[in-house]
Amino acid sequence: MKEQIHTKWRIADIGTLLKNSFLAIIKGELLLRMQVGRHFAKYLYTFVLLALLILLNLLEENTLSKVERNNETLKQLEVIYSDKTFQVASMSRRSSIAERLKEMGSKLEEPTSPAIVLEK
Repeated sequence: MKEQIHTKWRIADIGTLLKNSFLAIIKGELLLRMQVGRHFAKYLYTFVLLALLILLNLLEENTLSKVERNNETLKQLEVIYSDKTFQVASMSRRSSIAERLKEMGSKLEEPTSPAIVLEK
């Protein structure tokens, strides 16, 4: 059997490891030190796919929030439209028109006889 050599980790070793890892990240050598150079294309492809997935999710959420805002605006506009429709319908009644004409001081009244046809 092979003997396993147990070494104790010291806090200084962890500090050195973190320092070396940080320097490797800064220099861009982290992947080379981990010996993953031959798999770099796969990692890059996976990263691009994940970035596209995140981008599509953000665009979808943005679109859904716009749809919700537009639905709320549409509901408000429907209320305004129904109110305006009611106002127009109430203004077209003959009695209300006659009352408004009197309020405005007009001498116009509802005709009592048929219109006279003028000839050329």
